[in-house]
This record gives sequence, structure tokens and C-alpha cells, in this order.
Amino acid sequence: DVQLQASGGGLVQVGGSLRLSCAASGFTSDEYAIGWFRQAPGKGPEWVSAISSGGGSTYYADSVKGRFTISRDNAKNTLYLQMNSLKPEDTAVYYCATEVGKGQGTQVTVSS
Repeated sequence: DVQLQASGGGLVQVGGSLRLSCAASGFTSDEYAIGWFRQAPGKGPEWVSAISSGGGSTYYADSVKGRFTISRDNAKNTLYLQMNSLKPEDTAVYYCATEVGKGQGTQVTVSS
């Protein structure tokens, strides 16, 4: 079974940082681009960032550009999202997804 397990969320103050991880299993993860998405309470899913299968290309939503950094370690089948300068509007459940599956998320709460 395809599994994508996000972790690393938590409560942080405005301006703080968090590093999310997404552990992939059940498929050959290094053959797929993979992305981070988030969903805030009462809102629909929002794409945050994506990275190519080899890690050479990265993409960001305008709302996080310059603050978030996506990376992957294919040897560990793990995706990362370094989040800096966090804002209250970054509060959401963050999850990773590829074309073959979507994982359960991790809660990020930014307090002002």
C-alpha cells in the first residue's frame, strides 16, 4: 500500500520555524514528483510546494515563496518542508501527495 506519513507539525509563534517531514513507502517514490498541500479550517486544499522526482526542480506558491524550502532525500524516501518566518495564515493541516497517493497530515498552528 502507498503510504505518505507527514510529521513535524506543532505550535509555533509568529516568525518561528518548523521542519515537516513526509515518509514515503509502498511505492518507488523517487520516480515521482511530490508536493506539499495544506488545508486551513473551513477552507479548501491549497497547493504549497512541489519538487521533481530527482529533486532538481522546485516550485512554490506565491504565498510561501522565499519563506519555505522543499527538499527530498530519495535514499531515505523522505520529503521535507522547511518553513521559516511563519505567519498566522500558515495555520493548517499540511500533507504530502503524489499522483499515486495522498498522506495524512500534520497540524501546524502559528500563534500571534
